[in-house]
Amino acid sequence: MAEFVTVDRGVAEGIAVLRIGRPPMNLIDLQVALEVASAAADIGGDPSISAVVVYGDERVFSAGDEQAELAALTPEHAAAIVPDFQAALNCLAKIPQPTVAAITGYALGAGLELALGADHRIIGDNVKLGLPQIKAGLIPLAGIRRLSLLIGPAKAKDLVYSGRFVDAKEAAALGLVDAVVAPDDVFASAMRWAERFVDGPSLALAAAKRVFEAGTHGHDRARSEWAELFGSEDQLVGTRSYLVDGPGVARFTGR
Repeated sequence: MAEFVTVDRGVAEGIAVLRIGRPPMNLIDLQVALEVASAAADIGGDPSISAVVVYGDERVFSAGDEQAELAALTPEHAAAIVPDFQAALNCLAKIPQPTVAAITGYALGAGLELALGADHRIIGDNVKLGLPQIKAGLIPLAGIRRLSLLIGPAKAKDLVYSGRFVDAKEAAALGLVDAVVAPDDVFASAMRWAERFVDGPSLALAAAKRVFEAGTHGHDRARSEWAELFGSEDQLVGTRSYLVDGPGVARFTGR
């Protein structure tokens, strides 16, 4: 039974809300990261879920790494846990359904690294984001590559090397986030984004996500994913409906 992470399937049909709840600041230690990863795997295997909202609470998404845990790690222990910790921080990118991070207050350190794995990021206009691990003599474990791909190497290096925070305006200008809204509208905006995918072409969406995640091997992965969609019920219904009625009319089944 998870202590700090819950999955709510009852907020809206077809949408799961993955919540991080470790008050007061939702700091991420190994346990929280593994609980998020376990919840993500559970969501990914549930065909009734079309999209996922990742959320902390009204005050804060996550203020970052649990420094007390990191300060106590020996080199041997750090080396032993790093594969699982890194994989857990990357887990949102492995969810086959579209994911949106609904960010309030702060998304720092491991919290921002987790959010970088989402497909979409919506923040309140009072939010602060950053990767301050360098100020603790460390580096981001899972965020450097994703940040570099998202905003470019030069801007990513500035944020990682300095460890500085950025406000909502700069985050939007950098391309670090996709939408800035009023603080009270963050969760509702994320839900509206997620609702677009309810009853959508889940097989094709999952295939597209795997191609994006393949990185430099995306062209090769796209060929295999494209070919494997043929013969699925969704492809047959979708292409025939598109031909007869145009886009946006087909009703998909996920088969």
